Amino acid sequence: MRTGIKAVSRWIKDEGGVTAIEYALLASLIAMAIVLAVTTLGTTLDGLYQDVAARITAAT
Repeated sequence: MRTGIKAVSRWIKDEGGVTAIEYALLASLIAMAIVLAVTTLGTTLDGLYQDVAARITAAT
């Protein structure tokens, strides 16, 4: 019985899994920020390229 209580006590005090979860959450937040930045930049660049193409077409 005491061995089971000791095992549960050690399992509750173990913080190794918590650290892994924290790193996973941090990595997912960084990935979401990168996706958002690339999406926004892509939309901006698309508008810029469309403007340049329109000006080149109008100039010729």
